[in-house]
Amino acid sequence: MDYTYNTKNVCAQQISFHIEGNVITNVSFLGGCNGNLKAISKLIDGWTVEQIEEKLKGNICGRRPTSCADQLALAVRAAYNEVQNSN
Repeated sequence: MDYTYNTKNVCAQQISFHIEGNVITNVSFLGGCNGNLKAISKLIDGWTVEQIEEKLKGNICGRRPTSCADQLALAVRAAYNEVQNSN
């Protein structure tokens, strides 16, 4: 399933990715720090929701209480929960 998440309190406006079971692929960000977000997308390709949460959840950016990486962790959990609830 392809999923798009509208972010909150970060430079990137949206995160899009594919979720199959609990595996995340094809992550892309709209906006944000282009080079860093491309690198994150490549590094986590094929990771599970749990792996992404373990490494990225709670990461902050400057004075913000969140970051693009933290928003990604929230996005993959939201997508996974939606998939589980639809089954």
